[in-house]
Amino acid sequence: MSPSLTKKKLALPIIGRSDLADFPDLELYQIPVKTDTGAYTSSIHAVGIRTRRIGGEYYLLFSVAGMNHPGSPRKQYRFKDFVLRKVTSSNGLSEIRYVIRTHIRLMGKNIRTEFSLTNRSTMRSPVLLGRKLLKGRFLVDVSQKNLSLKK
Repeated sequence: MSPSLTKKKLALPIIGRSDLADFPDLELYQIPVKTDTGAYTSSIHAVGIRTRRIGGEYYLLFSVAGMNHPGSPRKQYRFKDFVLRKVTSSNGLSEIRYVIRTHIRLMGKNIRTEFSLTNRSTMRSPVLLGRKLLKGRFLVDVSQKNLSLKK
């Protein structure tokens, strides 16, 4: 590795295996997130995922519930810009998912990135942060957690 590349990497903020993040576009704050360097795309918990034609244009509709705390009211969203993408999950199975672009505020950085929508109700964290978001922005130290709270 070249010395300049090493210095650049050392200048990146360190993120642990889990943290809390804000999603200002979705009005969701202090949401638990889990880093996963094995995942390429980040994902966010969503239910009731469907498309609907409104006024001649297609929209992606979905809801989230319990993201801020268990029992919190269901919040519905409508996105005009979305894509369908094949995603391979950790169990090796591929599925087609809707993908949106939205902002995440993490470790003092405001980042616009992609999130695939999937039901993560059986997972500990409603949000998974993949390599596409992490690369070039953070170094991951899996022995740490909630480093943004310590800032």
